[in-house]
Amino acid sequence: MNPKILGTTILGVRRGREVCIGGDGQVTFGEVTMKRGANKVRTLQDGKILAGFAGSTADAFTLFEKFEGHLDAKGGNLPRAAVALAKEWRSDRVLRRLEALLAVMDAEHSFIISGSGDVIEPDDNLIAIGSGGSYALAAARALLGATDLNAQEICQRSLQIAAGICIYTNEEITTLQLKDFEE
Repeated sequence: MNPKILGTTILGVRRGREVCIGGDGQVTFGEVTMKRGANKVRTLQDGKILAGFAGSTADAFTLFEKFEGHLDAKGGNLPRAAVALAKEWRSDRVLRRLEALLAVMDAEHSFIISGSGDVIEPDDNLIAIGSGGSYALAAARALLGATDLNAQEICQRSLQIAAGICIYTNEEITTLQLKDFEE
């Protein structure tokens, strides 16, 4: 039996006009930490879209490439590109085998995209995926409701809280914010 590669926590936070996505850096193979400083978040469309992945790295890079193609084809329209990727991912025999989730955000929308055809937009301006996602999400909800911290601070602190709970999450955190907001 091959050990499963685990370990990711991705969190997206939207507070007012601020948008941030972050992820931890740990990659595990079975019971061994293989890497502490992996980068699981990136910008797309010249910094107008933030994205993070949970799951197999090779699968995630394939999905990022496909997603970028859909973004280009849809003129950067995040909702339309998300639906197009989910549709292709679910219907393509090769893509269907990919084991990953994507979390994507722009100035207006936040989505979790899965291979089963799901495109989920949360009700509360927060998105989370990965093994520590639920812990980070709970922390972010608490901080969003009880503090005046900005989106990046909430993201950073929530991921640190998740790292203290989830054995597949570490404190090597990378956060990205949207560069350009169109007024």
